[in-house]
Amino acid sequence: MCYNHFMSEKTRLQLRFSGRVQGVGFRYTAQYIATSYGLTGWVYNDYDGSVLMEIQGASHSIQKMIERLDSDRFIRIENIEKTVLPLVEQERNFNIR
Repeated sequence: MCYNHFMSEKTRLQLRFSGRVQGVGFRYTAQYIATSYGLTGWVYNDYDGSVLMEIQGASHSIQKMIERLDSDRFIRIENIEKTVLPLVEQERNFNIR
C-alpha cells in the first residue's frame, strides 16, 4: 500500500476537546473548516465545558482540521480524547448540535 493511500483512508473519530473551547466560536469554526475539507459529522457543547465532536473523512484532513482549530487565537485546546468509531456511510454534512 502506498503512503498517499494510507493518508487518504476514510475514518470516523469521536473527539472530546477540553480547554478554552466554549464561548470562543469553536463550533462555528469547526463547521467552517470541516465543510472546507469535505468532512462530515457534528459538534456539540457538552454540559461539562468540553466540546464533543464526531468527525468523518480522510485521516489527513481530520488532522489538518485539528491543527487549524488549535491555531485559532481564541481557542485553546488543552486535551483531546480520541475514540475510533465505525463509519456512517449515509452522512453528508457537518452540523452543529
